[in-house]
Amino acid sequence: MLLGVAVALAPAPALADDDDVELVRCEQSLGSIALVDSPSAGWSQWDLGSPRMLVSRLATESGCFTPHTGADGSAANFLVTAIAGSQEEVDEGINMATGVAKEALWRSGAATGILSRVPFGGAALGMLGGLGGRRTTVSAALTVVSPATGQPLAAGTGSVNRSSLSFRGSDGAYNRGLADTAGYSESGNGRKLTEAFIVAFNQLVEQRAALQASPTATAPAGDEPGAVVAVDTVMRERPDAASAEVRSLREGTQLTPSGQRDGLWIEVSDNFGTSGWVSVEDLQ
Repeated sequence: MLLGVAVALAPAPALADDDDVELVRCEQSLGSIALVDSPSAGWSQWDLGSPRMLVSRLATESGCFTPHTGADGSAANFLVTAIAGSQEEVDEGINMATGVAKEALWRSGAATGILSRVPFGGAALGMLGGLGGRRTTVSAALTVVSPATGQPLAAGTGSVNRSSLSFRGSDGAYNRGLADTAGYSESGNGRKLTEAFIVAFNQLVEQRAALQASPTATAPAGDEPGAVVAVDTVMRERPDAASAEVRSLREGTQLTPSGQRDGLWIEVSDNFGTSGWVSVEDLQ
């Protein structure tokens, strides 16, 4: 069964120019998603910001996923990474993004034993490549990794030469609102990127069988009471503001202290098993 899932991870790039694009709808959420920062911010080449809020809105309005906050201590069902750029850059970024999403699991040691027991686990880690296609002005991709196993589950891509989304008339306000979520509506490339992410998102939902078959992650256990991030901040490798950044943390994220403390810093782990240090001044 896992081999069948792996084959489904390499869909041909969808070209959004051929047909009008509409956001897929679901009667029931497939699970919660946590967005992982991309290893390469391809959207910056068009002077655009992160699509984080756009992807979150697509999840909410489609009803297909629930954005994860971590406020209740539960673990996200899926780790999702957004990628953008030319088709070639997106192809390369898919493998990079998958590695970034799994890195936290390997760092904590949580995935080592699990992946060693998963058939095809090692081979499947490289199965998200090979999505090459014709070169287009704007391409985007969304990758999904299971936080329970560290294994890639699905990938969707979209490429747009000329956007089919209408920004006028009865549909214009809705489409403009979607693009505005990420500040994309005033840019031609931003409008194309909005459509490319819709196409990529729709492709993920088409692979719902692989997503539904994924085991559920559980929040790390700990004797210490939980901690909640009070402001947007970062987790660092060591108890030092100049130390390397492990991951960004959004307000409301639930963390589990290990009990280790160094001055104003405490060692914590998130719901994916990522460990690092956070200043107590950034916690509730």
